[in-house]
Amino acid sequence: MHISVLYHELIDSLNVSPNGTYVDCTGGGGGHAALTLEKLSDNGRLIILDRDVDAVARLNEKFADDKRVIIVHSNFADIDKALHNLGIEKVEGVYADFGVSSFQLQDGSRGFSFRKDGPIDMRMDTSSGEPVSEVVNTFSESNLSTIIYKYGEERFARNIAKAIVTRRAVKPFTNTLDLADVVRAAVPKKYHKKGIHPATKTFQAFRIYVNGELEAVEALMSKIASIIKEKGRFAAISFHSLEDRIVKEWLHQYSLSCICPAEFPVCVCNKKAEFKIINRKPILPSEKEIAENPLSRSAKLRVAERV
Repeated sequence: MHISVLYHELIDSLNVSPNGTYVDCTGGGGGHAALTLEKLSDNGRLIILDRDVDAVARLNEKFADDKRVIIVHSNFADIDKALHNLGIEKVEGVYADFGVSSFQLQDGSRGFSFRKDGPIDMRMDTSSGEPVSEVVNTFSESNLSTIIYKYGEERFARNIAKAIVTRRAVKPFTNTLDLADVVRAAVPKKYHKKGIHPATKTFQAFRIYVNGELEAVEALMSKIASIIKEKGRFAAISFHSLEDRIVKEWLHQYSLSCICPAEFPVCVCNKKAEFKIINRKPILPSEKEIAENPLSRSAKLRVAERV
């Protein structure tokens, strides 16, 4: 079952205007979208984006009878193009849940899971890009180590990269459980944490790399000021420090009214604050939510309002 993280917190933070137009950047299972629609009138609109064709098909089925909904197969990095194609210049709110969908994790054939066997793919949009199998079977040990450390923040990146290269020399990797076993063996047992698979960070790293996830978040953040109306809000849920850092830093820059060096006696940059940060500290899931949905444990919600 797909469970939307910070379900009420995310939508409540948007202060939804009943007649407004909103963008759901990561449609997924449609959980957050359904709650948004409860707050919209017949004159409101919800644009749902998703780069996963399977998700788009699910969303089209789920909201087939709702004329307020427009579903677009698109990476949220291209949010401006998606809105332009619909003839929409600005909207009242934009929100995103950057986590992997439960549907993707539960479908072994997608290759996201280290608990269910399947081809090593991990592409969110299977119509483009290279699967992770190409990465683990062809990239140099140095490049593998860099990816695992940079995108997974895995302290044993070198051990894991070496183990991957050593093993593929005997037999190329073809399935996820095989890769997960090699990663598990490369992480010293005393660092195996209860309830967290030793391959978690490595799988995260490869997924982020092949999908260009951080670049997509950067692109989205660079565009929100131009597409959100005054008093409109932006809200985003991140699941690891790399995404959260990007969101936090962009919102901080947007909130500044001057970026002149401290030694300047007067402001000469003429910069105006574009957003007001609503929550200085991120909103976190409750203990109850974490108990019911352990995947929510690392979620952080940040919210800002266009000024």
